[in-house]
Amino acid sequence: MTSKANVMFNVLLVFVTIVLGNVLKLRFRPIKNEITKSLRYPRDSLLNFTELRELYGYSSEEHNVLTEDGYILTIFRINGRNCAHKLKRTPVLLMHGFLQSSDVWLDAGPKAGLAYLISDACYDLWVGNERGNYYSRRHNRLDPDKDPKFWKFSVDEIGFYDIPATMEYILKYTKEDKLNYIGYSQGASTFFVMCSERPGYCAKANIFIGLAPAARLTNTKSVPFKILLEGLGHLEEGLATIGIYELFAKGSLSQEFLSFLCKFSATSELLCGTGMSLFDSFHRGSITNETLRVLFDHFPAGTSVHNIARYGQSIRSSYFQKFDYGSAQNLNIYGTKQPPHYNLSAVTVPSVVLYGNNDNLVDTKDILWLIKRLPNMLENKRVSDPLSNHFDNAYSQFTKDLIFPTINKYLLKYSRKLNKV
Repeated sequence: MTSKANVMFNVLLVFVTIVLGNVLKLRFRPIKNEITKSLRYPRDSLLNFTELRELYGYSSEEHNVLTEDGYILTIFRINGRNCAHKLKRTPVLLMHGFLQSSDVWLDAGPKAGLAYLISDACYDLWVGNERGNYYSRRHNRLDPDKDPKFWKFSVDEIGFYDIPATMEYILKYTKEDKLNYIGYSQGASTFFVMCSERPGYCAKANIFIGLAPAARLTNTKSVPFKILLEGLGHLEEGLATIGIYELFAKGSLSQEFLSFLCKFSATSELLCGTGMSLFDSFHRGSITNETLRVLFDHFPAGTSVHNIARYGQSIRSSYFQKFDYGSAQNLNIYGTKQPPHYNLSAVTVPSVVLYGNNDNLVDTKDILWLIKRLPNMLENKRVSDPLSNHFDNAYSQFTKDLIFPTINKYLLKYSRKLNKV
């Protein structure tokens, strides 16, 4: 009874928090830049991807990708400084994680942001955005503010549509046959979905590099993460009845509150750094105070209730499987009472996996479970810092020393010869 009472209390708590945050969003608008500047928000936190790269002397291009089911995804191509006449030809696609956007790869600044490091090594870097975040909140028929159908997606649809469409666009634009793929957390799991369901696209990658890849989440240690995701797993239908299909959008009360709270140097590390540690694990000094002040204006970046519910199911399952609609609907949709498992043996591309020993979101047990099922592993590497956690993959000031050398080694091996431009 105590366990049931705890579950019901957690569900109610999540429900009230979400309803308040999203209902208030109806009357709430993002704070204008003039006001944020007067409040001394960090300069980088007020800039988008294009503005950030210009600020630090990088050239970039903005492109729109149309998926087969009508979603319009904004992706970016970024060129490193001092790379004239030595740009490597093989394109690299870098994909963000859950509740993030392409901005995640810039938030740590030019000395540590992975987009800066990869482009400065003169790779032809493309940075993706998956449906539902603030860069990819568009559709050629559906209005995300009016049509609930827009939000009926999870990693299942992202992997089936978004990743193949983005890869196809890049290869067509660059006139290359293959690219190199780097996926962080959700950005890795959606690649696995693509390989399982559309293996022809999997063959268009020279190499897959996974940073804390989130296939299954059975052994997640994070209690707040479990409460949030499992709570939403019970609330999807209830939230739909009051018109809530999108969560944690940029400009929502929850995101603006975090942005405001974390902008102060005096409180960012104490409150926001500690908050991140509660969700993940404590790694003092890895994410700088300045990065904390910037990242919460770009995070969370928004997604669907359906996608969050899908993560809740991942915590309760021992498999990497499709969305579970219940036996009756599963039988109608899949032809079986249980949701089908994704075929990880179809990930035949040469693979490298990097992970942290202190990751409380994607536990090492789940990483090792995944590695055993990938048929073409080149290397699985535990980051040398024993305190390295999940968020460190994106935001740590030590990325250049702990993660980038391995990424660079394999990108160099799987990139075509230098090409004068």
